[in-house]
Amino acid sequence: MMIQMTSKPYTQESPDTAGVVYIVEDDEALRDSLKWLLEAFSYRVELFESGEMFLAKFDPNAIAVLVLDVRMPGMSGLEVQEHLIARKCDIPIIFISGHGDVSMAVSTLKKGAVDFIEKPFDQAALRSLIERMLQEARQRKAKAEQRSLNDALLSKLTPREQDVLERIVSGRLNKQISADLGISIKTVEAHRASIMDKTNSGTVADLMRVVMNANRPPVKDSGSMR
Repeated sequence: MMIQMTSKPYTQESPDTAGVVYIVEDDEALRDSLKWLLEAFSYRVELFESGEMFLAKFDPNAIAVLVLDVRMPGMSGLEVQEHLIARKCDIPIIFISGHGDVSMAVSTLKKGAVDFIEKPFDQAALRSLIERMLQEARQRKAKAEQRSLNDALLSKLTPREQDVLERIVSGRLNKQISADLGISIKTVEAHRASIMDKTNSGTVADLMRVVMNANRPPVKDSGSMR
């Protein structure tokens, strides 16, 4: 299936921030047509004829969107999605298929795909969707970087400071933390000040944002700390 070009102008971000469109499709003609279409609008495009080739070569840290065929020889698009989930790769996925049905669409969407479109598809709609998903990818990347930064801040805490932090987040007062840990209130206050300093937090609200936006295990229930 060949895609016809339109002459409508399109404003795209700079190459440094635009991201990459990965296209995984076994139909060579469709693959090349999509590449021609998208590169004409200043997208960076990388093509793969199979899920196996994509998984072996793609950059998991790139700002990207994946346009993924559902039915392909070898690994299916759904299997590619499962591999990405297992590898914790947070890339927006747009599934394309000539054989899609409602149950398949629901399955992919529940697992994190952002859309499911059937061939033949409207080029303008696809291009608009890709741009929205690249913006989503940029936002996900920024959030991931913030989580990593917060992880680095929290990793500075000593084990005892971690104990105190868990109780601060759970809403325990200094005197309660003192009783929980068998230390003086002054020691609790000293740990608290150190925690605020190491996490660059000016207020408890700042500290809560650091904790909540980090890759940390759930804080223990305050009832279990008494």
